[in-house]
Amino acid sequence: MDEEPVENISGGAASGDEEHPFEPAADPATRAEAVVDRLGERYWRKAYGGRAAFECLVRTVLSQNTSDKASQPAHDALMERYGPGGSDGGDDLAAALAAAAQDDLAGTISSAGLYNRKSETLLRLAGRVVEEYGGADGFDAFVTGEDPETVREALLDMKGVGPKTADCVLLFSGGRGGVFPVDTHVHRIARRLGLAPADADHEGVRAALERDVPAGKCGFGHTAMIQFGREFCTARKPACLDDPDACPMADVCDQVGVYPATGEVVDPAEAPTDDARPG
Repeated sequence: MDEEPVENISGGAASGDEEHPFEPAADPATRAEAVVDRLGERYWRKAYGGRAAFECLVRTVLSQNTSDKASQPAHDALMERYGPGGSDGGDDLAAALAAAAQDDLAGTISSAGLYNRKSETLLRLAGRVVEEYGGADGFDAFVTGEDPETVREALLDMKGVGPKTADCVLLFSGGRGGVFPVDTHVHRIARRLGLAPADADHEGVRAALERDVPAGKCGFGHTAMIQFGREFCTARKPACLDDPDACPMADVCDQVGVYPATGEVVDPAEAPTDDARPG
């Protein structure tokens, strides 16, 4: 897999979302809110929403099982070819993709990895969006106007769309507060910090975070936690292994599955009980 980029493109300055002031709570109601506020001292502050829903869905599918460094060029190439003004584009991205030849689409998005499978998924999704919503505009109206749970259920009913993809569409397109998408970084970090049960699956982590993080901070918490995972709390060698002071979250972390005394790191779900902790 390609090396992760320095910045989280999905939430960076070029993401298309609007800047907004960020004010940490004087007295956070939960530890999860305190963690998100702490992340706010280090990373950007963004207000999410306003992206075209179908393009957001395409972008998220391209990002599955790969890094932003690999998926962003694939997205750019796809939009250049099939977006408005593109060589095979038109007024409607969904209609253009639904009419695309799979081999051509696969070649266009090859930098994203798993391009044959992803091209199949995108063709299937585009056809369904055209059939059920009349195209990209109708899909956008549905995502931004309907009840979030209704939208989420409809997205999850689409083959190739999982919980994280559905939640990213709700967050980045619909701007829905209270949606905390869970990727591998968020899943790992929330359990290491002790914000979710050590054995929680992705849905369990999502439920814990959406319960304990204020709705308006969930979107920012998602992107900031990803960046924190890339910069400090990596899967195999979190910063605290070398120096507890190297991690800005050390004083609020339970270090579930991380043992600086021995250098051992395990998945939080496999962490021994307190009585059997290494070192």
